[in-house]
Amino acid sequence: MALCVPTLALSQAVQPPVRIAMIEGLSGPLGNTGEAVFRNLVWAVERVNARGGVKLAATPGAPVSQRALSLERYDSKGQTEEALSALKSAIDDGAQVIMQGNNSSTAAALIDAINKHNEREPGKRVLFLNYSAVDPSLTNEKCSFWHFRFDAHADMRMSALMDVLKDDKSLHGVYIIGQDYSFGHAVAREAKRQLGLLRPDVKLLGEELHPLGRVKDFLPYAVKIKASGAQAVITGNFGNDLTLLVKAAKEVGFEGKFYTFYGNALGAPAAIGEAGIGKVVAVADWLPNVQTAQSEAFYQSFRQRFPKPADDYVHMRMQLMVESLAQALEKAGTANAVAVANQLEKVHVTLASQSGAMRAVDHQFQQSLVVGIMDKQGAAGVKFDVEGSGYGFRVIKTIAAASAEQPNTCKMQRPVQ
Repeated sequence: MALCVPTLALSQAVQPPVRIAMIEGLSGPLGNTGEAVFRNLVWAVERVNARGGVKLAATPGAPVSQRALSLERYDSKGQTEEALSALKSAIDDGAQVIMQGNNSSTAAALIDAINKHNEREPGKRVLFLNYSAVDPSLTNEKCSFWHFRFDAHADMRMSALMDVLKDDKSLHGVYIIGQDYSFGHAVAREAKRQLGLLRPDVKLLGEELHPLGRVKDFLPYAVKIKASGAQAVITGNFGNDLTLLVKAAKEVGFEGKFYTFYGNALGAPAAIGEAGIGKVVAVADWLPNVQTAQSEAFYQSFRQRFPKPADDYVHMRMQLMVESLAQALEKAGTANAVAVANQLEKVHVTLASQSGAMRAVDHQFQQSLVVGIMDKQGAAGVKFDVEGSGYGFRVIKTIAAASAEQPNTCKMQRPVQ
């Protein structure tokens, strides 16, 4: 917390901070993904606090004062029950905003628990800001007034990947592999649907779902992928589930492409090495090699804050999420959950030339997406590598926010004011 709440101007009585609780797996096989999130949120909160925090009134009608943002972390150990226990602890500790995202099943459980809590205790309502849980149902049939998603959901990300895959004339067969939970199922389902529409000539040569974060040896899966004759793998795997998969594929001599949601970091580029040049494709809301001066300055600033190569995984959407929260708090003039939610629905933010806006009907953030392909640092369009690996991602496709947008089925239930 000391990092996240620097001293503000003390010309007036110091008001309590707006308390944010990050609930995420910080230990266990996918703990590296949680730590990457924490670094991003720390940096975003520091930026807001460095300019004085947010201007709020302590009570309605009271004078406006500067309020810091306070970020606290709660380790869910990658387990939904632990996350629900952490939610209770965070609320008891005074949290006003919950942030989570690295597991869609956990996000769904948190949405349900927060819906019930906010109805039961209107005086202690909290908001849920989701940075990575991309199961489409979370802003469709499971949409909630209290939940806001800042990542493109799985169908949006898949559409961006398919914009590249559909033009690969050498592709005749694919293998789909993913994690056996709601997100992995969503990725596989949408991959098959979009392949049928855009490339009906491409055969599905294999489909596999494996336990989330529990497979230590992916060689048996890699053997099946190679034996299938597929020229490409489509996967939503992340963390060690992705790193170990691409390492195993390299060991068995698989030479096809990987169309990934998260192949641009967390050890994957270093694991696949030279074999990934021109073959590993990743979709993201932003990549370090987006070629604008503002983007480069943004990335360089992050690297100065976190200089270790292993810490090199910056998420633009998480920065836009915290900026959105700060904007909504100031426009609401209060930390009241309903008032802030009403402003979050209308938020439009820009940072380092990257912009995004919240869609009020389902609380799905709308932003441009980019697709990159792995190449050696120093190649055209690859000024920056990933995690000191010597490999980076060249942007090959940019999808405007209006093109990335997709329809929704949300029927939002709004609280009585």
